Amino acid sequence: MGLNVVFMGTPAFASYMLEGLISSNHRVVGVVTVADKPAGRGQQLRESAVKETAKKAEIPILQPSSLKDETFLAALQAFNADLFVVVAFRMLPEVVWNMPSRGTINLHASLLPDYRGAAPINWAIINGETKTGLTTFFINATIDCGAILKQHTLEILPGTTAGELHDKMLDPGVHLINETLNDIENKLATSVPQVLIDSIHEAPKLTKLNTRIDFNHTGAEITNLVNGLNPYPSAYCILKHIPSQRLMNFKIFGGVFIADEHPHEGLSSNKDGLLFPCKDGYFCVQTLQMEGKRGMNHKEFLAGNDISQFTVSI
Repeated sequence: MGLNVVFMGTPAFASYMLEGLISSNHRVVGVVTVADKPAGRGQQLRESAVKETAKKAEIPILQPSSLKDETFLAALQAFNADLFVVVAFRMLPEVVWNMPSRGTINLHASLLPDYRGAAPINWAIINGETKTGLTTFFINATIDCGAILKQHTLEILPGTTAGELHDKMLDPGVHLINETLNDIENKLATSVPQVLIDSIHEAPKLTKLNTRIDFNHTGAEITNLVNGLNPYPSAYCILKHIPSQRLMNFKIFGGVFIADEHPHEGLSSNKDGLLFPCKDGYFCVQTLQMEGKRGMNHKEFLAGNDISQFTVSI
């Protein structure tokens, strides 16, 4: 017969999971997402991807400013849902996650307990992992720490970007959620408490500090950082234009490592890209974006700029 479900989420990743749930034998009776936010140069209000999907399916939508607001809680309770499903949303207070009779489950983009946190897809690539996965688990009072229901493992191939891994997770994520709900409905679900081990990694929020490239690192480390932040928010460095002394953000979306035991100082270029010296050679930048400009390849950059007139600002 299916379960009555309330779905909570915000970005495109969550929207894809909502679409899959709408197509299942379960019934999405309500959706909770963030309030519309001003975006773009015109600062016009923009709806979340989850809201857009819910509107198309004519599903009731709640957009609370506070998850403890009494009016919101009353409306949420009125859905009379069996279960809440959460994907890429904010931390829930106990009064919310403890509301439905069958509990609240979350889909997380890692093999928990590894890579708990806000950016598991990015950090798995940044840290050079060769595998990752998806986990469904029951939400409890500690973020990303509830009992595990199901997991699906995915391979990370060399050169994979965060955007590519994100897309690779979409269909398995839908299947994992639906399989989990089917097990819960049929009373076949088993949950296992998370066991901590010494090798567990964290996946903290991406910031200006941890997305900036340090060219004292190895080429492999820089390559992983660039791939792990492509397409968003992107790895970057700060360049100084030597003649004008102007500083500018320089986003790097792609490139290759060229090994060299004795890299020369200063920035240069060859036919393959812009050469940034690093610990064990050069990171050869091939796709980039200068501050205030559109994205471009290295040939377009060199058509209007002399890379030797720039230096990396520490």
